This record gives sequence, structure tokens and C-alpha cells, in this order.
Amino acid sequence: MIESNTQDDVKEHSMAADEEFRTLAAEHTRLHQALEALEAKPFLSDEEQAEEQRIKKLKLHLKDQMNTVMHAKSAHLA
Repeated sequence: MIESNTQDDVKEHSMAADEEFRTLAAEHTRLHQALEALEAKPFLSDEEQAEEQRIKKLKLHLKDQMNTVMHAKSAHLA
């Protein structure tokens, strides 16, 4: 649990102090909303299914980038 609080603290600090992190987080949120809109549909066309997979990959890539920034921040805060 302590590690989780530390990660939350690092994320909060990154949101407050790092423009790159805020940009990544905003894009991640935008993609999350787009994915939710697709997932709310009862049926997806082939194109929508491909878009869903593309969005999932982009979200994962952004999450990896955000974790990299947070890891660098946690090293500086330690």
C-alpha cells in the first residue's frame, strides 16, 4: 500500500509539474473516452473494430510513456 501511495504522489507531482506528463495524460483520457464510445455500441463494423484495437495500442503506449516519466520523477524524489 505504501508503494501505491508513493506512485499516487509521483503521479500527482508529475501532473502538477510536468507539461509532457499532462499532455500524455490528456491524450490518454481522450483515447479512453473514444474507446468507451466504441464499447458502448452494440455492434462494431470491421473499421470500428480496427479502430478499437488501434486505440487500445495507443493507450498502452501512452501509459508506458507516463510510467517512464513517473519512474524518472520518483528517482529524483527519492
